Amino acid sequence: MTLTNRDLVELTEWRRKLHRQPEISNEEEKTAKEVVDFLADTVYDSGQAGPTVLFRSELDALPIHELSGVAHASQVPGKSHMCGHDGHTAILAALGRQFGRQRPARGRVVLMFQPAEETGNGAAGVVADPRFSEIQPDFAFSLHNLPGVPFGEVRLKPGVVNCASRGMRIVLEGKTAHSSMPETGSSPMLAVSELMPQLPALGRRTFADDDFAMVTVTHCSMGEAVFGIAPGYAEVWATLRTRRDERMAELVAAAEALAARIAAQHGLSVRHNYHEIFVASVNAPDAVEHLERALDEEGVSRGEEALPMRASEDFGIFGHSAKSAMFFLGAGERYPALHNPDYDFPDDLIPIGSKIFMRAARNLLG
Repeated sequence: MTLTNRDLVELTEWRRKLHRQPEISNEEEKTAKEVVDFLADTVYDSGQAGPTVLFRSELDALPIHELSGVAHASQVPGKSHMCGHDGHTAILAALGRQFGRQRPARGRVVLMFQPAEETGNGAAGVVADPRFSEIQPDFAFSLHNLPGVPFGEVRLKPGVVNCASRGMRIVLEGKTAHSSMPETGSSPMLAVSELMPQLPALGRRTFADDDFAMVTVTHCSMGEAVFGIAPGYAEVWATLRTRRDERMAELVAAAEALAARIAAQHGLSVRHNYHEIFVASVNAPDAVEHLERALDEEGVSRGEEALPMRASEDFGIFGHSAKSAMFFLGAGERYPALHNPDYDFPDDLIPIGSKIFMRAARNLLG
């Protein structure tokens, strides 16, 4: 089962339509409706018993102003598909169109068009939904395009492929004072100046080690933008990153202890909370073997270079209840990087990604 030339034209046009009207994480209502409408002829049915195989793509765009110059550029100021989720969605739609013509011989295919990947709460929300138990997959597969890798080549390996990460927001509170009498207040200035270099110092080992840990300070704010007030409030934001989920708990405890110690030394109160929590994405060997077979049968070059990645991916949570694997599909060695304002998903990846998924599905389900 292959895509026709007409399919490719329609999928490309539809992908570009999604690109023109991006919706960021947790706002993807129109994008979801577009998917439902596009696959309206692909209705649900039941067949012979067999494994359930889930294929996942993401719906969300990013809060980035597009500078690609393409004719189908974003029409929404400050929002754009600079990660290629519109292309991933088109690849899954291609699967739906083909399965609508020829059903699998056994088992079930689930096409999961997932919201909010960029913020880390999308996959977690899907898995937490009571309805997910009705489609609990045996296997889960996903892909991500990857600039810097030769066009059409795949990067795939068992084990960790994306790091665990979380955003930590540290709030330090003291007491404001007149800037001519700062001694009458409690400023967080010195605490911030100590905290910012000491947080990254919590990192350990190189990325090649399973024990790897990394802290990146991403934002800091303090006081008001005036000259007459010594500050009494500050925030420091940092991203905590580890290769393994088990290591994350240790890194969180160390960061919290550091913030508490420095705050106490300067007579400040401290509190913290966490955002954009991603578990590590770990490819199951059994799932990788199915993808490797599909790649070999379709004549797609593969390797393990560039893996694992320090970047995070919320697909990892599907691996807690299914044999899951994600592969990375080369967008070109000199292609604009993901999240760059001049990026645009290469449409010629649609048939490549869909044939890999389709071959894996047919091998599993017939």
